[in-house]
Amino acid sequence: MYIPTLINVLQVSLSPLVGIFGFGFLANDIHPVDRWSKFRVLTPYHDRPYVHGVRADLPADCTVDQLVLLHRHGSRGPEGEDVYINKLVETLKQLDHPELFTAQFAILETWLQVQPRSKKPDNYWPPTAVRQWRRLPRFALHYPGFLTDFVLSSTTQRVIDSASYFTQGMFGRNVDIVTVDKLELPVNWILPWESCPKFSPWVELEAERAKWAKKYIPLVGQRLSALLPGTELSDEDIRGALNACPYVLAPHNVSPWCGVFEPHELAAFDYESDLISDGISGTVSSAVPGGDVVELLRYSFSNTTGDAQELYLEFGHGVTILLVLSAMNLNKDVIPLTPEYIPPNRKFRGSEQSPFAARMIWEKFTCKNSFQGPQVRLLLNGETYPLAPCQKSLKDVRFGTCSLSEFVKANVFSTNIRYGDETWNAACVAEH
Repeated sequence: MYIPTLINVLQVSLSPLVGIFGFGFLANDIHPVDRWSKFRVLTPYHDRPYVHGVRADLPADCTVDQLVLLHRHGSRGPEGEDVYINKLVETLKQLDHPELFTAQFAILETWLQVQPRSKKPDNYWPPTAVRQWRRLPRFALHYPGFLTDFVLSSTTQRVIDSASYFTQGMFGRNVDIVTVDKLELPVNWILPWESCPKFSPWVELEAERAKWAKKYIPLVGQRLSALLPGTELSDEDIRGALNACPYVLAPHNVSPWCGVFEPHELAAFDYESDLISDGISGTVSSAVPGGDVVELLRYSFSNTTGDAQELYLEFGHGVTILLVLSAMNLNKDVIPLTPEYIPPNRKFRGSEQSPFAARMIWEKFTCKNSFQGPQVRLLLNGETYPLAPCQKSLKDVRFGTCSLSEFVKANVFSTNIRYGDETWNAACVAEH
């Protein structure tokens, strides 16, 4: 109905921009995910770009002895953004060209009909999840023989479902999935906002987000409104259109909305999310919950008590992974992200570090000759993520790894924090 109206009007008016995108805006076009893969932390899963100069594989004489996998859930529906999408729909209904409502694409109309039903399991998209978990055989084949009878999950249903899909695919059977609340621990690194009362920096960060949004959303609105005579798209309409791109992409694997925007506009949309996510992970990441995952790695890989498992499987949220990276200073920029401009080579990139179904794999490995003693490597979304803070040799740099002893030293601040101590209270206790 009304969505194709905009698509059809734009296909003629935007035709000069086709060369910029590399693909057109025709209503029956299919825009593959790999043409533009930066949609904030709403990005469909994709392997991270190869890191130049870092070997993809370990030396042949090395063997992985232990694994810790931290997995984000698969695609979900909106959590509040549907207000903007519905506002856009109401605006488009008022267009002066009702005859254009018969265009081929009614994908957003279909999405709006399906989306309310998706809210039952926490806005989860099971069909999309199944598609994303098809990459699972790569994990199982790469790490044959690793077993566990214990899987830890967030209490959120979409995360529990993701854990279930994963374990059934890897082991061919059901494995006990324990939600983190059942552990009755004072620290909850998977749902940090539950164990750290002060973990609520969204209000403080709203001013920065709004400042950045004012730099690009009105300009997008002016451009698109000029292409629709008699229609003035508000900032809320534009936000609805921007969100329609990744959210329609999630269940359908295609979205005509993505092709409406210019690359720099989508880059601005992507950066807006990074401003928030980087700010969130920077507030308490050194104290909780990222530091607690670091402590889990230190404890299990050092195995001083002799009871460490060979495989740890934990399922959480996008912020869970971002907090771990931040706690280890792996994605923090020297100059904090600013609402004034997009830094050209920023380290923090939520679309690459924590897309839907993101995989953070920590390996402890040993070698016959290539390395002395136990080593640590991080694979994030299919590619080695260099452990720069603890690298001490050219070989470390070449393989993106570091020794376990240097890994522990580099993260001593995080691992020394204890629940209720001064650092914890300063970061987490509101009245401190």
